[in-house]
Amino acid sequence: MTRWTPAQIPDQSGRTALVTGANSGLGFQTSLELARKGARVLMACRNPAKAQDALARVRAEVPGASAELVSLDLASLDSVERAAEDVAGRTASLDLLVNNAGVMALPRGTTADGFESQFGTNHLGHFALTGRLLPLLRAAAAPRVVTVSSGVHKMGRMDFDDLMATRGYSRWKAYAQSKLANLLFTVELDRRAGAWLLAAAGHPGYAKTHLQQGQGNRLLEGAMKVANATIAQSDAQGAWPQLYAATMPEVQGNDYFGPHLLELRGHPKKVGRTGRAASHADAQRLWDVSEELTKVHYAL
Repeated sequence: MTRWTPAQIPDQSGRTALVTGANSGLGFQTSLELARKGARVLMACRNPAKAQDALARVRAEVPGASAELVSLDLASLDSVERAAEDVAGRTASLDLLVNNAGVMALPRGTTADGFESQFGTNHLGHFALTGRLLPLLRAAAAPRVVTVSSGVHKMGRMDFDDLMATRGYSRWKAYAQSKLANLLFTVELDRRAGAWLLAAAGHPGYAKTHLQQGQGNRLLEGAMKVANATIAQSDAQGAWPQLYAATMPEVQGNDYFGPHLLELRGHPKKVGRTGRAASHADAQRLWDVSEELTKVHYAL
């Protein structure tokens, strides 16, 4: 793994991958590198205009790339269901699902289904999507699900008594909870699926992406601009841990990868997580709650 780069990704010819949030940032870079290595990439995006621009960029950088667009808004369970049906109409199997899309530290809002926006988008949307794509994943020879978390998960705690933050809202507390949920989802998906599916996770460290631009706080956004210019790595390099998790043969179930330099930047390595992010009791409880909220029940 030392000084790994996407140049070391094995040939992906014959594999079909779905990447959420593929129009920009980590999702775009992940789609680009998978396409470069020969995968058929389904780029799941919310904004049609940005999606078309991203598709054109992939095809410009990788002539002959097998890349397609899928309309997906993770903040709507109806959209998630339609996207899964669309994918099922295009392919008989899905080798790789990269649950990458997300929102970060937004002012309080709700999804189309009434969930707190960050928990609803970052966790519940991906939980529902993965469950609806399960038959396609089962049909693949060696399927993987890679979910993107964050080092901020270390601040997170699952507030099962108030998951939607109706009794008080902190944008960073809600974000940390959603990123903790991403890791707990990986724990439980890996446990329930067993040997037939590999579930792993990654985080980008401090990567310059569009997420830092939507804080709704001018002072914070200004500070992030300075940090982006002095500390952050590129979105291309930020995508390396999830690409490693998605493609390398030595990856094992429930592995978690991040950058090697203080988990902020650099080449991917296997990283640790908090005890809360490894709790089997919380992972099982979150799973049960997620099935109840989304009405998506996994046939595992």
